[in-house]
Amino acid sequence: ELRHRASPWQRNLGYPLAMLGLLALTGISVLIVCFHVLELLLDDAAMPRGIQQDASLGQVSFSIFGSFGAALQVVLIFYLMVASVVGFYSSPLFTRLLPERQDTPLTKIIGNCVSLLVLSSALPVFSRTLGITRFDLLGDFGRFNWLGNFYIVFLYNMGFAGLTTLCLVKRVSWAIQAELIRAFGEGQ
Repeated sequence: ELRHRASPWQRNLGYPLAMLGLLALTGISVLIVCFHVLELLLDDAAMPRGIQQDASLGQVSFSIFGSFGAALQVVLIFYLMVASVVGFYSSPLFTRLLPERQDTPLTKIIGNCVSLLVLSSALPVFSRTLGITRFDLLGDFGRFNWLGNFYIVFLYNMGFAGLTTLCLVKRVSWAIQAELIRAFGEGQ
């Protein structure tokens, strides 16, 4: 219903641009993770351990691309945060947890708060393990013992890259197939 009520500008320009933006962010995330996998294979320094104390904040860039790379990291982290929340509430197990307008019981509100707290607490470790950022935040998340285990970090990165690519290809190919069927079906 929202698509039918949307203005022609939204339908013809807004939605395609938003979709291209999401595809670009997903593609950049997968590309960064693939480069991180190569770094893991070639260099032990790519492991997501804590930062060294000699590198103070503001004196050394955490990105090889300088300010642009740091801004890209921030955008990707926000994208991963939103994607995690959307994916969490889209899973069949947690769809009942979605709040309802002016009819949400207190237990459901508490469940939402706990879920969002867990997701937001996992985000720094998630982005650091995937190699999206090397920034350690104030929690010193690099001290987890399993972040030093090559096999766990490598499989985590490979799993993210593989599953994200699979979802991306599936979504894009299904959308293209549906449009082709619709286009050829109308011609007959």
